[in-house]
Amino acid sequence: MASKSPVYNVIAVPIEKIEPNTYNPNAVAPPEMKLLYDSIKQDGYTMPIVCYYDEVKDTYIIVDGFHRYRVMKDYPDIYKREGGKIPVSVIDKSLDNRMASTIRHNRARGSHDVDLMSNIVKELHELGRSDAWISKHLGMDRDEILRLKQITGLAALFKDVEFGEAWKPVEDENYVAKPKVDCKEIG
Repeated sequence: MASKSPVYNVIAVPIEKIEPNTYNPNAVAPPEMKLLYDSIKQDGYTMPIVCYYDEVKDTYIIVDGFHRYRVMKDYPDIYKREGGKIPVSVIDKSLDNRMASTIRHNRARGSHDVDLMSNIVKELHELGRSDAWISKHLGMDRDEILRLKQITGLAALFKDVEFGEAWKPVEDENYVAKPKVDCKEIG
């Protein structure tokens, strides 16, 4: 049986039952937030936010659409007009796959905060995801993943990285490095 896209099952969810995720690295500048507000004011919500339903807490955790959610939270006129409900498309994925979904949605639209993005890579690594998985699911090349890992400074992130042998530590504690060029030769 062919899968059906979640967007065909949009539901109206009270905003009080919706929570932001803890990992979204996307940031929107104030002028763009104002533009988003103007867009929602003029056109209404034309796209649902994407959430994961947490049955234990009976809440919807945002995967994509945090800023559309913020507009309703920050603007009483939008809240009132929409009856305090926001359109939600629900996906059922594990945390690592929700993180990947968030990044794919964001990267398809705009930019990321580098520090937050490096934390995502760190968290995915801690969840047991390989660089190959991160590359495939987040659309990153190896160099980008390596740079983001370097930002976190967590040595464990580099356990699978092969390093060249540009230098080798000297094990003889009495060893004194000698200059390659004699100072008399410089003249």
